[in-house]
Amino acid sequence: MLSNNINNFSGGPLNKYRKKVKDGDLNADPAQEALAGKLQNLYDALEGYQPPSDSVSWRERLGLRCKRTEPLKGLYIFGDVGRGKSMLMDLFCETVPFERKRRVHFHSFLQDINARFNAFRAQNPNGGDPIPDVVKSIADETWLLCFDELQVVNIVDAMILGRLFEGLFDRNVIILATSNRPPSDLYKDGLQREKFLPFIDLITRRLDVYQLGAARDYRLERMLGMKVYHHPLGLKVNADLDRYFFELTKGYTAVADKIMVKGRVIKIPMAAAGVGKVKFENLCAEALGPADYLEIARRYHTLILEEIPRMGEALKNEAQRFITLIDALYENKVNLICSADAPPKELYTLGEGVFEFERLVSRLMEMQSEKYLSLPHCNE
Repeated sequence: MLSNNINNFSGGPLNKYRKKVKDGDLNADPAQEALAGKLQNLYDALEGYQPPSDSVSWRERLGLRCKRTEPLKGLYIFGDVGRGKSMLMDLFCETVPFERKRRVHFHSFLQDINARFNAFRAQNPNGGDPIPDVVKSIADETWLLCFDELQVVNIVDAMILGRLFEGLFDRNVIILATSNRPPSDLYKDGLQREKFLPFIDLITRRLDVYQLGAARDYRLERMLGMKVYHHPLGLKVNADLDRYFFELTKGYTAVADKIMVKGRVIKIPMAAAGVGKVKFENLCAEALGPADYLEIARRYHTLILEEIPRMGEALKNEAQRFITLIDALYENKVNLICSADAPPKELYTLGEGVFEFERLVSRLMEMQSEKYLSLPHCNE
């Protein structure tokens, strides 16, 4: 409960940002520090915060306690890729000592909403509107929602978001969101976009909109300084990939990630800041398919894939899955850093599917180029 948290407010995102700069974990950036200051203001305003309950307390009835006349505004942060939006939002979320807080990739949040809708319909076979029930369940769980990479790509999501967010705002849930687009560009050129415009208006009214104007693309700078295809396998290569993961996720806390796809769980042992690190056998020796790999490609802008073996007839299923995985990564412009037992042309030389593997070799070669590495991820 909040009563246990009030006295824990100290420091905040600005102090934490400055400490990371002082310790050499981050480069000093005036635009990032300005955003950290903006987040600090919100952090300070949250001290002692508790969403009003639906009922009126006896103190309010007697006029002994004033209600907040204006709801506390959250923040919508947008800007170009690689500038540090997610990192700064994470600093904020980590420092707020609420128990009821949630940091989630926006695509994962939409998956969770759909799962809650399905659960509601299973419990109400005669029909009914799931949104009020789902909004209440989220608000009961969470006072602070931090969304990474807010974007809208289909009409189904566009149609439900307005009512969903309006319900969360009405229940005084504080929302932070990062996006690569200003609110006015969300679902741009989408089908029946006119029905989505009230959601854009809601965002601009209920959230402070802030553009992070940092000039440098730190992510691209780091990627261009890295060797992205390593062979042969060995301890040095393993150490290099560990170091690359650390450099690409500097300022973030790595966690194990679980991706839900049609009831299946895909485990990514290490993930942070849009970077996933996983072994070949976890993705290609398991019974995964195109939908699973597409979800991975949407989730991460960079995938570090370890220990790709040489393949032949004995591993033809793994080889086919590997082709499907690379196709998904390539089509969604995911940066691939990998370690392999051989150069691309020598990974699969004998057996059924050699011709198809030649196309994969071409893509693996292209994915090492500066031109490819400079392309925006599908979510950007």
